[in-house]
Amino acid sequence: MPHDPAADQRFFQATTRDFLASTMPVTTVRELGESGTGFERDWWRRAAELGWTAMLVPESLGGGTISGRPMTELALVATELGRACAPGPFVTTNAVLAGLAPHAEGLSDVVAAVASGEKIVTWAVYEPGRGLDVLGLGAPAPYSAAPGPLATRAEPDGKGYRLTGVKDRVEAGDQADLFLVTAAGPEGPIQVLVPADSPGVTVEPAWTLDLVRRTARVSFEDVVVPADGVAHTGPDAHGAIQAQALTAALLTAAETAGATGTALDATLGWLSDRYTFGRPLASYQALKHRMADNKTWLEACRATATAAAAAWDDDPATAAEAVSIAKSYVGAKAPVIAQDCVQLHGGIGVTWEHDLHLYLRRITLGRALYGTPEEHRRHITDLLAAA
Repeated sequence: MPHDPAADQRFFQATTRDFLASTMPVTTVRELGESGTGFERDWWRRAAELGWTAMLVPESLGGGTISGRPMTELALVATELGRACAPGPFVTTNAVLAGLAPHAEGLSDVVAAVASGEKIVTWAVYEPGRGLDVLGLGAPAPYSAAPGPLATRAEPDGKGYRLTGVKDRVEAGDQADLFLVTAAGPEGPIQVLVPADSPGVTVEPAWTLDLVRRTARVSFEDVVVPADGVAHTGPDAHGAIQAQALTAALLTAAETAGATGTALDATLGWLSDRYTFGRPLASYQALKHRMADNKTWLEACRATATAAAAAWDDDPATAAEAVSIAKSYVGAKAPVIAQDCVQLHGGIGVTWEHDLHLYLRRITLGRALYGTPEEHRRHITDLLAAA
């Protein structure tokens, strides 16, 4: 994904795949999961050097794209990350950069440090018991309406603010240096950058289904935010929140499609190698039909993710609908495919020793993060009603 990438994109994709194969085989993923470590910071810096965090960053700050199509290239990386079930704050980092990029000059030090991999930044947006309404994607048109009510509040304090509230499902929260916090300000939503070591910040690692794509619960108790820590206010905050939400949803959909492809490939190999009554399982007509359905759904997952990335690069006005189509379709079909892959493996498919459960975990978490299929379908309905 994309199905017919240009030569420079194919080279970029191959470089990413080779890097993951050499540094993050499944055995290493298991070791990181069992150790409680989401990812190693040195590994992430090496990944940033490959351009994983550069696509949405201005060239003046060390960013840039290979082909001039930043979201298409990011989707290529996301697909490979899913294919390898690899760790790293790829989705949340690029979501944050999608919001900070328009204001990069005023936050140049932060953007440059994040793009180089020297600092880990994550988006603290979800609140306990709340879903996609916090992200503001119920708007009838992209970048137009405020997010839903936020319990986390930023109250004016001199030239800065004081931040109070709780965020959960914060990706890589236990390893982050900075949090981009979405909160309610006196005149609407506001986004502030908060160092993880600020007084009043408490980070609690949370149990997460995925062994290495970890989340945390972060509490902010009367945290002082200076004026230079304010990233967005007013209309800028509305636009940034939606750009971040769409970026996170799109990259999660691409990553989920990549993980589903690996699960299906493993199952095809198993059906060809496993014999019963002197015949390979792949020769049975009923199983052929099931795999044909799964393959068709997988190609549709890839196609919708490709179309969403292309819309972002070519026609931003259509990106909101395309992203919600991709996230809702992939989120609905990928878990079905993965569950069928487990069933087709028989008893071995439900053992800890088999790698299938790693991909099923990634796919299941991807379905829930940054909008469930139901939430994105409601967003599509809102867009159609407005049109």
